[in-house]
Amino acid sequence: MNVPNELLHRRDVVNELLRDRSDLLVVAGLGAPNWDISAAGDSPNNFPLWGAMGAAAMMGFGLAIAQPKRRVLVITGDGELLMSLGALATIAVQNPPNLTIAVLDNERFGETGMQKTHTAAGVDLAGIATAAGFRTSRIVRTMAEVTEIRDLAHHGNGPVFAQVKINPEALYFVLPPADGGILTTRFRQSVLGDGSLYN
Repeated sequence: MNVPNELLHRRDVVNELLRDRSDLLVVAGLGAPNWDISAAGDSPNNFPLWGAMGAAAMMGFGLAIAQPKRRVLVITGDGELLMSLGALATIAVQNPPNLTIAVLDNERFGETGMQKTHTAAGVDLAGIATAAGFRTSRIVRTMAEVTEIRDLAHHGNGPVFAQVKINPEALYFVLPPADGGILTTRFRQSVLGDGSLYN
């Protein structure tokens, strides 16, 4: 149970989003979201972005379009998403029902020194997603609401957008594999099957 306006802990949020994940495909924006999904348990269905800041939402969108029978969850940060706000318009127009975007909003650029992002000044990412046309978009402040987003990611009719307000805490790193070739190969094999490398 959360006290109103109490900030959530990022690892608790990600653990809940990935609870009983089954074959959920997960794209993580660079930096802390990578460490968070790895702390929750490395999986060949994880695609952590070591670079390409601003690309997570569109990579998840492309995956959702290419794999319409699979559920896709993008977990990223506010700083990363602020670099690609136009992606929200494209996603809303195409309306993929199997895509959920969860933004871990600590109001900081965590990879460059914890400088404040625009959300610290009141920029409402969920409001932007709503205005773009997302079917469901909300600011999340409690673990009960995180569970609702988890359920939508697994069973709901998307696209879904969640701006999850989290504590700007510094946590230990749990690193995913760092070799892009390994990550790409195992993800491709997991999504398309072992024979995919020869297709």
